[in-house]
Amino acid sequence: MHVAVLPNFLAPQATITPEERERGLRFLLIDAAFATAIGALNSGVVLLALALHIGASQVEIGLIAAIPLLTQMLQAPAVTLVERIRRRRLISVACVFGARLALPVYAMVPLIPNHSVAVGVLIAAALLHYGLNAVGACSWNSWMRDLLPEGRLGAFFARRNLYGTVVGAVATLLAAFALGDTGQSDAGGDRVYVTLYLLGFVFGLFSTASLARVPEPMMAKRRGRPSLRRLLVRPLRDRNFRSVLRYLASWQFAVNLATPFFTVYFVRVLGFSVGFVLVLTVVSQLANAAVVRGWGSLSDRFTNKSVLGVASPLFLLCIVGMAFADEFDTTHARQAYLLILHLVMGAAGAGVGLAAGNIVIKLSPTGTATSYMATNALVGALASGCAPIVGGRLTEFFARRQLTLSLDWTSPSGTAELFGINISHWEFFFLLSAAIGLYALHRLTTVTEPGSVEGRQVIHHIVETARYNLRNASSVAGVRQALAFPADALIKSREGTRFLVEALFERHRDTRSPQVAQEAVGTMLDAAFEPVADDAFDALVRELDAQAERG
Repeated sequence: MHVAVLPNFLAPQATITPEERERGLRFLLIDAAFATAIGALNSGVVLLALALHIGASQVEIGLIAAIPLLTQMLQAPAVTLVERIRRRRLISVACVFGARLALPVYAMVPLIPNHSVAVGVLIAAALLHYGLNAVGACSWNSWMRDLLPEGRLGAFFARRNLYGTVVGAVATLLAAFALGDTGQSDAGGDRVYVTLYLLGFVFGLFSTASLARVPEPMMAKRRGRPSLRRLLVRPLRDRNFRSVLRYLASWQFAVNLATPFFTVYFVRVLGFSVGFVLVLTVVSQLANAAVVRGWGSLSDRFTNKSVLGVASPLFLLCIVGMAFADEFDTTHARQAYLLILHLVMGAAGAGVGLAAGNIVIKLSPTGTATSYMATNALVGALASGCAPIVGGRLTEFFARRQLTLSLDWTSPSGTAELFGINISHWEFFFLLSAAIGLYALHRLTTVTEPGSVEGRQVIHHIVETARYNLRNASSVAGVRQALAFPADALIKSREGTRFLVEALFERHRDTRSPQVAQEAVGTMLDAAFEPVADDAFDALVRELDAQAERG
């Protein structure tokens, strides 16, 4: 009897009321909080630390780092599973519950005395954990695409990421404190890892229960038996979606070429502890939480492409900055430098992660989103999964090579070095990653996003908002003049004049004499786009206000 009740409880609904939808969104936030806590306590740096704790080799650690990326390819066969069963909530809940059964297995790994067996169990648990999560993610993405209103995608996922990020930061601090307290005691380390993974399993139960309470709309009626090949090829026939895939694949390769090796670089080259690496993770998470809702608002107001065009270059600059971390002489200087880099990287990563996920969801047609999501996941898994493998080989290649650039001044009294730069090993590696990231930005320019706005509208919104806020926030002429520079620069151009004209028409659209605005700005149009002083602009606005009041 119990077996029959569960599928009915997880069955899709023909109609979902607004109240049911809102209640489901609240449960999604709860799920995000617990799921992020699991990631902070049991994945990433903590998983790497566990591998080091049991004495795993570099090859074994590289394999463990590649598993979360390569298992995403399982989303391809998951498409057929979703299309045939057509019960996305049932698939998602079953998969995440099965994946979290791997957490108690992780907890047993430190207690296994044989090194080879312990490493084998750890790899098997990782395959189970990340493999089932990948299958569940395929159905979850399609589920969310049909459940969430398109106009709220950015705001909701920003809020969801915020909840998860805050909880993840707290959980990461807990893990850093626990790992820092183990000292040199193997027995103490065993107890810490067992506790962390068992705690993650408890969180997993709460996350799974919350996810099961989210309603699922019924999928569109299918025509004929689904073919995996046809489902995966269908998105490739979409020219615009191919552009998205090229951008995301090159971006994933560039990022995952470098970021998996940050921990190795910090610990082995710079000499920092795992605890400090976790602190850096917390800094990124807090920066992420501080700005993610702002990125969400921008993505909803303008486009996800616009957000990517701003956030992606910032992220690449941080990767370039990693190449110069060893140039500082003192430990405190290095720590401060890395903290600043992770602060900026966390803020930029929030925009990239939010907008990249949203743009795929937005460009996936309703009713066929499953195949689009899976194709994107397959391409991304191939690109990101190959990157650490290639990166591992490149680190060995660059370890024996060095590039030196020097600018010297020679005089009768001797030779003085005016400028010198030495690039070797990790510097080569991080700079190469950033160079590939620049190519990804080039691919982004070929993407067309529905509902996108022109660049001039974004600039117009930012400039007008800044001027309005500044006029109400301060009466100091010097401050106003300094911060009003962008608007004046725009007014000096042809586009800038049109911005001003449009703003004035918008301001007086509802007056009883709309021709007042047209006559008032006519002299400006006749001025051949000459610069307009700030006080002249103010005088014009005051005159328009006065004429509008007189009718």
